[in-house]
Amino acid sequence: MVDVAQKLQSSFSERTINDLSLMFRHGQLNLQPGFQRQSVWTLADRRRLVQSILSNYPVPSIFLYQRNSRGKTVYDVLDGKQRLETVFMFTAQGRFKSDAFDIRLDIGDGRALYDWKGLSKDPNVRHAFETYKIPTVEVRGDLASIVDLFVRINSTGKPLTSGEKRHARFFESAFLREADRLVAKYRKYLLDEKLLTEGQIERMKGTELFSELLMSFHQGGIINKKTALDRAIGNEAINGNTLHRLVRELVATINATRRMFPELRNTRFRNTAEFYSLVMLIWEMRTAGYVLGDRKRNQLAERLLRRLSTGVDELRELLRKAKAPRGGQRLYADYLLTVQGDTDSAANRQRRREILSGLLLSLFDLKDDQRVFTHEQRRILWNSDDRKVCAICKKEILWSDVAIDHILAHTKGGKTSLENAQLTHARCNSKKGAR
Repeated sequence: MVDVAQKLQSSFSERTINDLSLMFRHGQLNLQPGFQRQSVWTLADRRRLVQSILSNYPVPSIFLYQRNSRGKTVYDVLDGKQRLETVFMFTAQGRFKSDAFDIRLDIGDGRALYDWKGLSKDPNVRHAFETYKIPTVEVRGDLASIVDLFVRINSTGKPLTSGEKRHARFFESAFLREADRLVAKYRKYLLDEKLLTEGQIERMKGTELFSELLMSFHQGGIINKKTALDRAIGNEAINGNTLHRLVRELVATINATRRMFPELRNTRFRNTAEFYSLVMLIWEMRTAGYVLGDRKRNQLAERLLRRLSTGVDELRELLRKAKAPRGGQRLYADYLLTVQGDTDSAANRQRRREILSGLLLSLFDLKDDQRVFTHEQRRILWNSDDRKVCAICKKEILWSDVAIDHILAHTKGGKTSLENAQLTHARCNSKKGAR
């Protein structure tokens, strides 16, 4: 196997902060190539870097991928994005002007807070900052090798998460782009329910979660997280039509989950590993044709879910204090075993889904496979009443204008049977809808 380094051409040099600023202003520095991750540095990280530069301490090299774009040389930042952003923020350049910050520094008149505007009034300090040299490695080669290099050099410092590595390697994948779009669509929901933090979303945890769910739908059930995603995303085995269908299914399933359990943030199911198992159960119920729109049943389901969550938490607390479990806690003990050790294994995910299924499934009815009343049922209902009156408007009906209506709507679990049927005008039935 040929090492990545043998496929790349590298040159080593130094560039001053002034050089890099000019490149940024002229559009030659691309801080956000498709395989790059989001910003993860804190304000404290950024302040320490500026203080190091002003103290003339050395900083790590930046890696730039040199390519040609419409006749202009452009450099994609492979490593050093956070450092370059920090410099541009501090000096209030371009789109980073609104992110300007100050630092605490002693330049001879006592330790005080300085921003770039105040600091640059001292010509010596300004010159020292702008002429500070940052070691630079410029690489050229095929894109696959560049991406592999990016993953390797970002395994130190703030290491890449598995989601960031996947995003880097497969950033052109349609599958991954759809997962990113779903994260943007449900960002507020993910944050409000405390399923993810802002930082976790920026570090691709949301993209990883939605990718897992899409792939699980495609494979027809629970998957082992670590073995399925890379193969699926990298091989592009899912065609466009299938992918769009999976996205529609996921949107419908997340919406159903949100309606059924509007306060997951108050339960342990805000944990993504347990949220995954819950969503998979809701998807299976939707696929099987269960009616999930009844408000009272959903409220009961939410109470049961909350009781399970509280019971597991109470049992864990007892065990933490080395106290013996109480009677009637067997279900909670079974569930607790699935969230210890490898919580994302297929076996633990499946066992959680089975426990949730046993708890919730019996609350809901399956939709009747028969959606439309037969001609025989229409005639029986018509001939069973001497007075042909619309059940909605109470006015007389003619055979030419009759419609057979579900008293309890089919979408809410109503059966297509004579016991659940009534005569209506076609127009009245249309207006009634699923009410």
